[in-house]
Amino acid sequence: MITTEEVLQDVVIKFAGDSGDGMQLTGSQFTNNTAMLGIDLATFPDFPAEIRAPIGTLPGVSGFQLHFSSNRIFTPGDDCDVLVAMNAAALKVNVKNLKKGGKIIVNSDGFDSRNLRLANYPDGVNPLEDESLTNYEVIKIDVTKLTREALKEFEMGTKEKDRAKNMFVLGFLYWMYNRNMDNTINFLTEKFGKKDTIMQSNIKALQAGYNYADTTETFTTRFSVEKAKMVKGSYRNIMGNQALSYGLIAASQKSGLQLFLGSYPITPASDILHELSKHKAFGIKTFQAEDEIAAITSAIGASYGGSLGVTTTSGPGMALKAEAMGLAIMLEIPLLIINVQRGGPSTGLPTKTEQSDLMQAYYGRNGESPMPVISASTPSDCFGAVYEAVRIAVQHMTPVILLSDGFIANGSEPWKFPKSDDLHKIEVKFKTELGDHEEKFQPYLRDEKLVRPWAVPGTAGLEHRVGGIEKQNITGNVSYDPDNHQLMVKIREEKVEKIAQFIPEQKLDNGPEKGKVLILGWGSTYGAIKSAVNELLAEGHEVAHAHLRYVRPFPKNLGDIIKNYDHLLIPEINNGQLIKIIRDKYMVDAKGYNKIMGIPITKGEIIDEVKKIIEEA
Repeated sequence: MITTEEVLQDVVIKFAGDSGDGMQLTGSQFTNNTAMLGIDLATFPDFPAEIRAPIGTLPGVSGFQLHFSSNRIFTPGDDCDVLVAMNAAALKVNVKNLKKGGKIIVNSDGFDSRNLRLANYPDGVNPLEDESLTNYEVIKIDVTKLTREALKEFEMGTKEKDRAKNMFVLGFLYWMYNRNMDNTINFLTEKFGKKDTIMQSNIKALQAGYNYADTTETFTTRFSVEKAKMVKGSYRNIMGNQALSYGLIAASQKSGLQLFLGSYPITPASDILHELSKHKAFGIKTFQAEDEIAAITSAIGASYGGSLGVTTTSGPGMALKAEAMGLAIMLEIPLLIINVQRGGPSTGLPTKTEQSDLMQAYYGRNGESPMPVISASTPSDCFGAVYEAVRIAVQHMTPVILLSDGFIANGSEPWKFPKSDDLHKIEVKFKTELGDHEEKFQPYLRDEKLVRPWAVPGTAGLEHRVGGIEKQNITGNVSYDPDNHQLMVKIREEKVEKIAQFIPEQKLDNGPEKGKVLILGWGSTYGAIKSAVNELLAEGHEVAHAHLRYVRPFPKNLGDIIKNYDHLLIPEINNGQLIKIIRDKYMVDAKGYNKIMGIPITKGEIIDEVKKIIEEA
């Protein structure tokens, strides 16, 4: 059989199936294979909310989208070139996002009468047999039958054999995209080395999928994507929660502070606890608390004792931590609260992404409770964002909120990781003795940044009281005096606002310094906005992009940047939260674009909105 090879610049694949079909593993293995070739990539895993949704149903579909390219890319793609559908439900949920003329690789066994019924297809309707898929190239493979046939020599039950279906599909795709299988074989060997039958059956299924594509005359074209032109350096593929964990470890090492994580498991933040618990060699202590309140108060205790106290959660956990956050504000101690946002309110959409907690971060505590807010923009940006959040916390003696979200946490991209020498040191100053003119320790005596001293309990002569009742200025004694309370409220606010003098000025990500439209973003909208602006600039539009890392306080020049454009557009995966803050602070007629579906905003949506603004103007 003669095969031809076609070189592509850009491919988007969506792996989709039942939550037990192993699509996340399949997608991550193909992603790792892609990363090893130096090809740029971005991913978007999409999980069911239930731990195990009913098999074959629409809510039970699990997906993994991978965008890889020989060019620089910033999103997992708006639409797919290839859809892998392991059953009827996976096809029904995802076919609407497949490009016209795209490929559909289906497991034909997943389209029997039972699967069609569970996917809510009308009686007698089968999309593989009618004309509903005529706009696509459909590749029908009985993956179930072929996997069982490949594993007939293994003494395993049918269910155990069927679990290797995803490896058969992965092998088929490795052939289609001209890949080597060695990295996945090594992965299977390491993962199942002590379970020889499972290891060998998965490797056999992987090879069977590859050989099926290689020997079946139906498939005569293979595809390849060349290595991307990246800045020279050492890269690895990284997910957002991993990058956060590594950033915390780096900050601990560079500050000399022992890292303590007090956490209660919650989707999608739990992986930070899992990752940090693996790194005890760096002196890291992790504590899985009995609830969210215990988690944050243990971290407060660690910070009071001179450690780097961190707690991780998502929106519902933030609500439970609110009172303790107020305590940390009153104590004025360094503390990091990481909120990996998800859809709400209440339990909401636990596995879906949303930028729903900005207002909560700004205002979601009783009393006047100002706190710096830092936002990560991409999976790899989590490293630098959390490192900076730690610096602000320890150098300005304040709790800090870091916002990530489900899209960032579970997505992945190449990361050019820094060398230790390239990271600036985080200077920490503990007070160890009384000053020349101090007869008694004054725990709320401030420096030019309005920062109070950090004294570790047990230091001779520096005994002081802490608690949630208002403190007297300078002495730290309990005070109910009205004038003192107003003074302390104002000082705490001014201390946070003063941080703007010690952070970088806002820069444009791309676009002209003056023009018609400025798109202002924060968090995981970064990739979609950057991609949209690149395309709009290529078409000749006067559009620019600025993305916020520092959300409270804002960089001191942000207002001046906003004034340089006729229109301001703020896309958010919420009902309009940053836009309210920007309108209030800068008195501008900002326009919002809001999407609240548990999925990211796409490049195309932003392009359409910008063109609409320009046309109306």
